[in-house]
Amino acid sequence: MSTPATAIPARMKGINRAEIVDRNFSEFVRNWSGPVTTQADEAGPVRPGSTCTGRDFLALFESQLISRHLDLMARVLRVQNKVFYTIGSSGHEGNALVARLTRHTDPAFLHYRSGAFMAERFRKLPGMDPIMDSALSFAASKDDPASGGRHKVWGSKPLWVLPQTSTIASHLPKALGTAIAIEHARRIGHRLPIPEDSIAICSFGDASANHATAQTAFNAAAWTAYQKLPAPVLFVCEDNGIGISVRTPSDWIAASFRDRRDLDYFHADGLDLARGHDQVRAAVEHCRRSRRPTFLHLATTRLMGHAGTDFELEWRSLEEVVALEATDPLLRSADLALAAGLHTQDSLLAWYESIRERCFAAAEEADRRPKLTSLADVMAPLAPYTPDAVQAEAERSDFDDRRIALHGGADKLPERQPARHLAVQIGQALHELLAKYPEALLFGEDVAQKGGVYTVSKGLHKAFGPRRVFNTLLDETTILGLAQGYANLGMLPIPEIQYLAYYHNACDQIRGEAASLQFFSNGQYRNPMLMRIASLGYQRGFGGHFHNDNSITALRDIPGLVIACPSRGDDAVRMLRTLSALCRVDGRVCAFLEPIALYMTKDLYAAGDGGWLFDYPAPGEAITLGEPRLYDDQGERDGLADLLIISYGNGVPMSLRAARRLRELADVHVRVLDLRWLLPLNETAIVEQARRARRVLVVDEGRRSAGVAEGIMTALVEGGQGGKAIARVVGADTYTPLAGAAFLVLPSEDDILTAAQQLIGQPG
Repeated sequence: MSTPATAIPARMKGINRAEIVDRNFSEFVRNWSGPVTTQADEAGPVRPGSTCTGRDFLALFESQLISRHLDLMARVLRVQNKVFYTIGSSGHEGNALVARLTRHTDPAFLHYRSGAFMAERFRKLPGMDPIMDSALSFAASKDDPASGGRHKVWGSKPLWVLPQTSTIASHLPKALGTAIAIEHARRIGHRLPIPEDSIAICSFGDASANHATAQTAFNAAAWTAYQKLPAPVLFVCEDNGIGISVRTPSDWIAASFRDRRDLDYFHADGLDLARGHDQVRAAVEHCRRSRRPTFLHLATTRLMGHAGTDFELEWRSLEEVVALEATDPLLRSADLALAAGLHTQDSLLAWYESIRERCFAAAEEADRRPKLTSLADVMAPLAPYTPDAVQAEAERSDFDDRRIALHGGADKLPERQPARHLAVQIGQALHELLAKYPEALLFGEDVAQKGGVYTVSKGLHKAFGPRRVFNTLLDETTILGLAQGYANLGMLPIPEIQYLAYYHNACDQIRGEAASLQFFSNGQYRNPMLMRIASLGYQRGFGGHFHNDNSITALRDIPGLVIACPSRGDDAVRMLRTLSALCRVDGRVCAFLEPIALYMTKDLYAAGDGGWLFDYPAPGEAITLGEPRLYDDQGERDGLADLLIISYGNGVPMSLRAARRLRELADVHVRVLDLRWLLPLNETAIVEQARRARRVLVVDEGRRSAGVAEGIMTALVEGGQGGKAIARVVGADTYTPLAGAAFLVLPSEDDILTAAQQLIGQPG
């Protein structure tokens, strides 16, 4: 099927391998001289004993050819700047089998070499054109139905293909989460948007199987199955034996997964449609019937290098490249089509060329279609916000009957109880949210019977049961992957990350996956979640870096994320109502940072004063996204204050105490602005309050080189306030040590007072 390697002249080493692969197919068909072993019969098996009929085969073969010609087209038109993506699917066309043998309502999270899968899945619904849709995506056209021109993604809303970008393994946890959510929905009475016996499909390469995130998903899947809990996920490992230029050891995937407990292993030949059909079907049927995590090891090859910029002959011998090209699955499919009498040589070559023409014609048309030409267009789906609808949902209080039943009587409702501290108020708000939203689920480490490390979720497990409040395995990546899965299917997940430092173990689940989905799907898909994180510093008696983490910047750098940080209990309740409404109405991903050191704080100025206890806000009260709280020591009087202190979280009560001390030392008018929302920053409010003060002091417990203060001070300068006296008090650029030393690296009340005195020119 190809010229022997020893006969390849040196001059051929410079030939474009895509051209060779293309030519190989035509020459193979033209020179084919094998016997026609069966009569052309689309209803019968394409090969004796195969479950693949002639009709199945012809559809699959066409999907393979479409995928191949999209790759070839991309290589040609990339140099003309008409196409912007050349990571191809050549050699992986056997994944069309997975598409044919599953349903279009089985959610799919796909590897980037999934052209044939997509072409085949497009058959599931009438009137869809995989060639034109793919060409629009390759051309980064605004008309691209998957992402609106934001990236080359395999995705389709009607076909339940949730778009991924250049995925390595970060999509595996949310695929598992979706599989678990399919089964969990029935247990809480949630109506699914897909059939109840659906499975989740997740494809990836053999090299990606080694990634820590992939291993997390495999472990969590097995952990779930070990406990006899359903998790119908089909992990499809497309094994081509190499990752860019790093070879996978021979038989590594089989050796690693064949005997893995509670991860059921199947092997399929993705290079031979007749043989692979039987094997893929067995894996799919097993996954759907058993509801167990299933590992499908699909043999593939890789042709034409990793991408258009990968010149394999620079690091791979010509003999090896030629040998790989001889394993082209399209050659096997051509042989099968001719041997089965389903095509003649002439008809097959004509078919091949007609698909080429369709791909190039679509590409030329796509090149003429509009592109994204404004920043507003690019960002439109990133962070949708409909303020009136969000406010109405946040203030909706039509569930009093559920609340009264939950608390055992109207007189026991939290708003009729004495003022309480932050931890209790958050816990009561979570009771309220789970009563308001029957589809809401709260989960994480230690949140159930124990009630959380700081008892914030105390009573929720008893009130709502283990189906809605439950512990997970101790892995943040799994927790956030599970949250995305629930969100994908219309539930409202409230995952807890036990400490801010633990979030960093799994940050890509938010940065690369959850927060990017609306952007890369052009707003078609959303995975709303309300992520709670016990956060920040100043914790006494139990600390060190992992329990006193002030690294907020890792969150603030994520486009589209909403970050809320209350300093007091009543604000926390109102903010949680708004956050859940943002999730429900606009599909937003939200982070709620709960200051650990303020959980149990009751007093403000002196022991026993109860100055940091607050009444529970009645349902119907909510804080608008971005709305700050202003404290004015002289009753919100008009005129210029001597000093405005801007802070959040722990910095707010410290600033209030420092302000009182400052007033005791001199007649100074001080206002304190509690931001409450750290992303997006309300720059308008910051500038407006700064205009009403002679000086501004920013108190930020984040680190000097990476906190919140930079954003605040930039807003001040850009808002025309840079000419007045401005200073900041921030944390040091260091990790947080243990015990009393922790307070050396964080801003203190004395630091705030000293900085304020320096600003107003008062001796210290």
